[in-house]
Amino acid sequence: MTERAARVREWCILETEIRFQERLGYRFRDCTWLRLALTHRSVDGRDNNERLEFLGDALLGLIISDYLYRRFPESNEGGLTRLRASMVKEATLAQVARQLDVGAELILGQGEIRNGGFRRDSILADTLEALIAAIYCDHPDIEALARCVLVWFEPQLAGLALDHQSIKDAKSQLQEWLQARHQALPSYEVVEMSGPPHAQKFSISCRISSGQAAVAEGDSRRRAEQAAAAAVLKLLQQS
Repeated sequence: MTERAARVREWCILETEIRFQERLGYRFRDCTWLRLALTHRSVDGRDNNERLEFLGDALLGLIISDYLYRRFPESNEGGLTRLRASMVKEATLAQVARQLDVGAELILGQGEIRNGGFRRDSILADTLEALIAAIYCDHPDIEALARCVLVWFEPQLAGLALDHQSIKDAKSQLQEWLQARHQALPSYEVVEMSGPPHAQKFSISCRISSGQAAVAEGDSRRRAEQAAAAAVLKLLQQS
């Protein structure tokens, strides 16, 4: 590679990094942290992002926990724990990473490049956590980091609501309501299953001995049962 070609390549890399930092909403003081966060362990002979991933996981947990604690003051520990789990799970992290187009910036080994590693949920999720840690290592200000991260998660956080908690607990609540009145436990039955194997929809009925019943849908049997139980609870509360 000629000296001129090397300079052009370096300039292109810098331009790409600048555009990516604009998407992140953070400008690195030391771009070494950024490059390390983007480097997967499949790259031979280079430091990788595994240690940053470890730190980023803890930082993300703290940021999301603090946000949920403040946003839902009436929610109990169990509800907050379930909400946090929905935000920090691999699928959600990968979704956020795709919003930021992290895959286009990954530094992967040849094997992962051939296998489409830039599309894999696990790699995208791990890299997002590494980026969180990289920002913190570059500038250890947890409040500034939280503001940045919460902007990334804004679409996902906007979908949270306290009724998410009550739906999750609906089967237990219905069972406790019935037991307190010495009534039989509810019965659940699959009414219909539809859709391809990777995106099935379940329609579940929930019926209690006193006659109240409801049918609800969900993308898993468990969620459909929870939603049906919540609907029956609502009927009981209105009667």
